[in-house]
Amino acid sequence: QVQVVESGGGLVQAGDSLRLSCAASGRAFSVYALGWFRQAPGKEREFVAAISRGGDNTRYADSVKGRFTISRDNAKNTMYLQMSGLKPDDTAVYYCAYRMVSPFEDSVYESERNYPYWGQGTQVTVSS
Repeated sequence: QVQVVESGGGLVQAGDSLRLSCAASGRAFSVYALGWFRQAPGKEREFVAAISRGGDNTRYADSVKGRFTISRDNAKNTMYLQMSGLKPDDTAVYYCAYRMVSPFEDSVYESERNYPYWGQGTQVTVSS
């Protein structure tokens, strides 16, 4: 099983950018489909973005489309979430999640129920 640690969160102003990282140790990262989720205070955890095993397929929540970019570097065992044009509504704890997939699968997953493994989260706070 892979252990993942998120980093890169912080306090920024509206309009600023941040890049979150999800670094993995253990098994090769390339066997996993990956996703970013977030949970704001008092709200349910929600899907943000997902990327397939090989990185060819990505999907975004409508609320972040055009502002966030998900990517991965399997050689570095790291996934990224580049966030730009941040808004106060983006304030949340951001989690990376992963699931093992077959070598021939290039799917992306939006539902958190598809991800058995999760990181501890990193806080992103956007002030107005």
